[in-house]
Amino acid sequence: MRIGAQLYTVRNQCQTLDDFALTLRRVADIGYRTVQISGTCPYDAQWLKEQLDANGLRCVLTHIPVPRLTGELTQVIADHHVFGCENIGLGWYAFDESKEDANLAHFMATYPAIAVQIREGGRYFMYHNHDQEFKRTPDGKRIILEYLAESIPEEDMGFTLDTFWIQAGGGDPAQWVEKLSGRVPVIHLKDYAYGRKMAVIGEGNINFGRVFEKAEAAGTQYMMVEQDDCNGEDPFACLRRSYEYLTACGFA
Repeated sequence: MRIGAQLYTVRNQCQTLDDFALTLRRVADIGYRTVQISGTCPYDAQWLKEQLDANGLRCVLTHIPVPRLTGELTQVIADHHVFGCENIGLGWYAFDESKEDANLAHFMATYPAIAVQIREGGRYFMYHNHDQEFKRTPDGKRIILEYLAESIPEEDMGFTLDTFWIQAGGGDPAQWVEKLSGRVPVIHLKDYAYGRKMAVIGEGNINFGRVFEKAEAAGTQYMMVEQDDCNGEDPFACLRRSYEYLTACGFA
């Protein structure tokens, strides 16, 4: 398994192309060799390819805004071929039954077809969880995350399981990685500290030894460091400390 940086951690430093380019260089200087593109300013696919190549980086996953997934999917797939990214992700869905355009029925009417088109385009659709996926389905029979896994075929959709949000939802991160074995090529590493705080990897309370063990067995290829909230610290410093922890664990 390889480690990487989820650029959502440094999204505020990626809001212009010049800053985005500088951020890629700074992330590479820490030692990361893989990244996820998320929360940045708009970019041209060829520009991104050139910036990745210049810094010795590989993009292994993106999170794409919903309007592009629903309205520009052919171009999105073509762009991912340009910069060599295999996985196209949806980063958030509300699963709010009070909203017609954000409930479970709407998801099932919209995203399975998108996932099929992505597969037919030679890429893989990845869904990223937060804690709301640990609510139960409207009939009360299953956890939403379990329902999604049962309802959408493995070949059409994988899961970018997020260790912090699984724990926030009342789940066991390692158990869910094991449960979704075979469809977790990329996961998010994010530590959980007292007070529901996001923490640098190794500075919170998640049992990452078990996560690493189950991820290896589940076929995970990339573990991406993400810290949405750095609690006032420099996000690059947080990425560096997470990198140092993970390299001390034997990952690169």
